[in-house]
Amino acid sequence: MGVRNYLVEGVSGTGKTSVCHELARRGYPAINGDRELAYQGNPDTGEPLDGAVHQHHIWDVDRVRALVADHTQPITFFCGGSRNYDTFIDLFDGVFVLNVDLETLHRRLDQRGPDEWGSDPSARELIVRLHRTKEDIPSTGVVIDATPPLTQVVDEILRHVDRDL
Repeated sequence: MGVRNYLVEGVSGTGKTSVCHELARRGYPAINGDRELAYQGNPDTGEPLDGAVHQHHIWDVDRVRALVADHTQPITFFCGGSRNYDTFIDLFDGVFVLNVDLETLHRRLDQRGPDEWGSDPSARELIVRLHRTKEDIPSTGVVIDATPPLTQVVDEILRHVDRDL
């Protein structure tokens, strides 16, 4: 979709979906990977699996490749989490990893509805562990403090994008 493509990643609750919506509101092509590219599958093989398990939340790599190969837009953002990001991260011109402090993370998870992931105790425990260990997100990329207001977070991402041009 873009001549330049960026991945926005982070632990659940750091604001990936909100950043995606704000980028789109500002006129940038922004793909919500959790809604448009994700499915339950084996992170190593891509084979679809039954049942919703966090470790099997992966993106369709062929679809990511096809979208990245389409250069009809100057810049495109792919926002969301994927357990198989290592199979396509090299396609991106840059990676942004959203990060918040633990207090902010808990507050955001408290605001989720009862049917949203992270609202039940076992999912929250996993999210807090992943926040602490960072084992589930890219280890490279620009870390963005996602605790300020959303407009400031997106402004910071766009400042980094402008530096890349």
